[in-house]
Amino acid sequence: MKVLEFHDLNVEDRLRLSFEGSFDQKSSLKSELEPFLQALEQYSGEWMPDIVEGRRRRKYSRAAFWKSLEETRDANTTSIGLYRTKFPALDITLTLWLPPLRPRLYIWVAVQPLSVFAEAERCREFVDMVWAWAVHYPVTHVTASSLAEDDLADAPRFGREMQTSIRDGFDKLYEVSWLNVFGPGLVEAVGRERMLSTPAHRVEALPNGAVLLVTWPIAADFASDEARQAQARAFVHLRPDLDFDTVLRTLRERSAMLAPVEPCFHPDVAPLLSRVVDCVNLGERQRKIAELNVWQPPEPDEWLPAESALPPNVEDPERVRQYYGHLSERLVALLHSKVPSVFKETPESLTDVDFHFWREDFPRIFERERIDEHAVPAVAAYLGEVLVRNLGGQWIPRKKLGEMQVRVGPRVWFPYVRAHRYMRSRQSLLDRSLTQLYRVAERYRF
Repeated sequence: MKVLEFHDLNVEDRLRLSFEGSFDQKSSLKSELEPFLQALEQYSGEWMPDIVEGRRRRKYSRAAFWKSLEETRDANTTSIGLYRTKFPALDITLTLWLPPLRPRLYIWVAVQPLSVFAEAERCREFVDMVWAWAVHYPVTHVTASSLAEDDLADAPRFGREMQTSIRDGFDKLYEVSWLNVFGPGLVEAVGRERMLSTPAHRVEALPNGAVLLVTWPIAADFASDEARQAQARAFVHLRPDLDFDTVLRTLRERSAMLAPVEPCFHPDVAPLLSRVVDCVNLGERQRKIAELNVWQPPEPDEWLPAESALPPNVEDPERVRQYYGHLSERLVALLHSKVPSVFKETPESLTDVDFHFWREDFPRIFERERIDEHAVPAVAAYLGEVLVRNLGGQWIPRKKLGEMQVRVGPRVWFPYVRAHRYMRSRQSLLDRSLTQLYRVAERYRF
């Protein structure tokens, strides 16, 4: 049973819920988790999980849920995942800390795409589900918001150092999300009367002293100007030390950063840049697209006119060509598990190699001496083999690796020179990509 994994999907915004609470250790787990399951099944609708995963995956059922929870249980904790095999994609993690630890419950929910919550009724059902959970499980703090919004707000650190944020948690109001449940401690710190009088779409006191607050009816509409004004009004009401105009300006700046930018990348490297953009945090993605739209890679200059090629200077050209093939196979051996297409030696496999090295930040992570001794020759030979195989190129063997040449039509290319420049830094992997050199060689092959 294959579930929809976020990392296998097109990168889109999603709704994320972080719910931290406690439960009654004196009751059985089945009775304590009944409200969790009941609310999930009642309100999830089109994003209801159909897979439960403990030590193995099973079709969702109550029986499968309990079996999975039991098989992952150790002395102090138990944790399971809930997923879907069809759109929309879902990732729910339920983790319980058990005695002798302080009994705690953590629920993580992510639903992609965010557009699932573009209707008020669907959002109301989601809020009602959280309300049901928060009534039964006394909460510390609960938030639900867009992944892109969390990126821009630096949640859950909110500008703090990691250790500070872990130590202090949500000890005061750093942000007001689309959906919030404030625990009794935070309610008292702000003031119950003030919190209950917050100008917001929905404000409700829970029986256990917490307060639920929803800023706007529709979660997917969080970046609209009307929603931003509502968010700012709620935030400055709860934090009277803040200035409304300043808060609103910050929120509007976030919305501007999320405004869609149409990709218009340099055609030679567009497939590569599209994948680079997918690795950028959602909150920064549109700005990155705009940046790459105007970026132009340097024109490849690792070539000479064919009549200026260095002549072969080896006694056994075929043996040298076989050696180049051996070097190329080293790259295949290095990358085959993470870049399966490397076996094919195609233009597309060059883009896959480019992206892999860029994503791994290969030039920074590995020792320079080993890169120059092993990676550069392997990359050069692989690039040469792709030129030979796909563009009818011809190797011109040379004694020195740095002088290896491939003739493609009226030009002779120097793959080793390209590979050496390519492996200097993460940026040079884009500036001197294998993808671009191939496309230019293809364009000038006649």
